[in-house]
Amino acid sequence: MSGRSDKSVPFAVKIVVSGGLGVGKTTFIGAVSEIEPLDTEAAITQVSVGVDSLAGVEGKTTTTVALDFGRISLDSSIVLYLFGTPGQDRFSFLWDDLVEGALGTVILADTRRIEDSFPALDFFEERDEPFVLAINRFDGAQHFDLEEVREALGLGDRVPVVACDARDRNSVRDVLAALMDQVIGKHLAARSGGGRARALAR
Repeated sequence: MSGRSDKSVPFAVKIVVSGGLGVGKTTFIGAVSEIEPLDTEAAITQVSVGVDSLAGVEGKTTTTVALDFGRISLDSSIVLYLFGTPGQDRFSFLWDDLVEGALGTVILADTRRIEDSFPALDFFEERDEPFVLAINRFDGAQHFDLEEVREALGLGDRVPVVACDARDRNSVRDVLAALMDQVIGKHLAARSGGGRARALAR
């Protein structure tokens, strides 16, 4: 016996989940993670008064201060490792470390605080990595047409804008599947482009 297993090792993919304060990043990861998710939730204290705006999410009592982490197997060949970023601008210095090695990003948005999406959108657009914008449908919030949201945020057609419920496992899986379509499409295009470049150089 060779001692080797016939089981193939799944391909590991690092995915970032980002967005503003209170958009549902911790909930999103917790809804789909196969393991007990790691979170760094801390109570919102007086220190944040006047620094972190809670307009629209006044009932929020905790916030992520470092990262969230979870894992999900899309199938037997792909495992996603999910890293959630803190939402406050004052913790944005952590983003560079958290996104290192990531192949794509889910940016969660809340239409009640749509302006909070701009820091994450600017950051990830500059990195030129695949991302999707997922509009978290909060109970009681006004629902806007997805194309209206795209136009309001100035997003091009190449960026998927999808609706989701961060509490629902199937909804979260659909968002992650849309992101993986983007990731795979980019890498196939890069491979095809490299092939064309080599052919032209001959």
